[in-house]
Amino acid sequence: FGPVVGFTKAKDFDDAIEIANNTEYGLTGAVITNNRENIQKAREDFHVGNLYFNRGCTGAIVGYQPFGGFNMSGTDSKAGGPDYIMLHMQAKTTSEMY
Repeated sequence: FGPVVGFTKAKDFDDAIEIANNTEYGLTGAVITNNRENIQKAREDFHVGNLYFNRGCTGAIVGYQPFGGFNMSGTDSKAGGPDYIMLHMQAKTTSEMY
């Protein structure tokens, strides 16, 4: 077990989101962009439990950023989150650095 990165060529941003979502996993994802439209599109369409913008894609802060994934990456619940109701919804946490 160790860090792994894979690269795949995409036609455009929509294709990149489709490629990223076409997997069994959805723990974390990251988008590096200054395009506000792409940031909003990723917030709505990128199916991951924790989504990071313009920063590294690891390092959720326990007790501050709830952590959990979609699909085969967790149970869709967010460990460390303050709201019990969130355990019954599919929540997404996003983070952006300017």
